[in-house]
Amino acid sequence: MSIDSGIAHVSLNRPEKHNALDMAMFVAIDDVIKTIGRNSSIRAVVVSGNGPSFCSGLDVKSVLSDSKSAIKLLWKWLPGNANLAQRVCVGWRRLKVPVIMALHGKCWGGGMQIALGGDYRIAARDCSLAVMEARWGLIPDMGGTLALRECLGADQAMLLAMTAAPLRARQARKLGLVTEVVDQPIAAAMALAEQLAARSPDTNRAIKAVYHRAWCPAERRILAQETLNQIRIIAGKNQRIAVRREQGQHDLQFK
Repeated sequence: MSIDSGIAHVSLNRPEKHNALDMAMFVAIDDVIKTIGRNSSIRAVVVSGNGPSFCSGLDVKSVLSDSKSAIKLLWKWLPGNANLAQRVCVGWRRLKVPVIMALHGKCWGGGMQIALGGDYRIAARDCSLAVMEARWGLIPDMGGTLALRECLGADQAMLLAMTAAPLRARQARKLGLVTEVVDQPIAAAMALAEQLAARSPDTNRAIKAVYHRAWCPAERRILAQETLNQIRIIAGKNQRIAVRREQGQHDLQFK
């Protein structure tokens, strides 16, 4: 993370893996959100990804091969609290300053969930966006449901989640998933951040709080439903079958 003139620029930095999310990435994102929250000099945040993609989603082999990792991601003291997996999305929403996601390349699965945590999403023309979890027999459980509810009707949100089909940036813009489609997303995001940072921080803070509460007043209930349903799915046989089918064993049938 770098900070210049009140604007924090956070870069996901695992470019050789298209910034796929392993446990270290989850912890690092959670930590940087907390760091920003403690810094009252920050007026706006831009989040981007180093390398060819913003974030290609969960590093499935790394995370799901270790049962302890799954427990760390899903654990929470109370159902309505955000667990680690949800904090890397919801944490951006809870910051008191505007957060702008600069998207390019693959923005899939967990990467899409992180992007949905931003207040604005500026995408490159070549960006591919997908709610990918169903391919692995999972549901989107990182808090992105909050933003999907704000952006889309229930039918379009379910279509994205059930089909796991990728969208081009222009399609996503028509649906309302992204704010703007441009040639240079980081430059455009920084320009917007500078514009917003010039406004009163009290005004930005109040607008963000009021509008998020107006569009999604039941945050804790939604977070609880995401986690409880994901735990039920992981405990069942069909999730493991989905993983094996995704790895090439297409003859396996769901129970």
